[in-house]
Amino acid sequence: MGAPDPYLKVPAQIAPYVEVLGIDGAKDFLMEFGGAELYLATRPTGRSRLAKVIGIEKAAALAVAAEHLPSRVPVAKQWLAHVFYHQEGLSKAEIARKLHTTDVTVRSYLKKPLVGIARPVDDRQMRLL
Repeated sequence: MGAPDPYLKVPAQIAPYVEVLGIDGAKDFLMEFGGAELYLATRPTGRSRLAKVIGIEKAAALAVAAEHLPSRVPVAKQWLAHVFYHQEGLSKAEIARKLHTTDVTVRSYLKKPLVGIARPVDDRQMRLL
């Protein structure tokens, strides 16, 4: 479970997932279930696909944390692109393959800051107006 980095802001729609699972767990969870409807049982069994991916205890904690969220898991490709790039050091082409998108889209994801500044600002370079 990774600790949140100061440059990697977590969007509100995935914050409950990151709080319960951590960055690495949320990344794996979103890659596995993102975009699909998912029922989060408060008392999951070991047979469920969710429990196999994140464990029974975390599945139950996630159900409690996400009780006010919609049943469809967010895709969060922009956040995932930032995680893959800044934490795992993957190239833009590798990220594009993982997210099933183009490298052009990945570059645009990485240019846009998340909620706040996504990467440290370099004060040595003048800003273009």
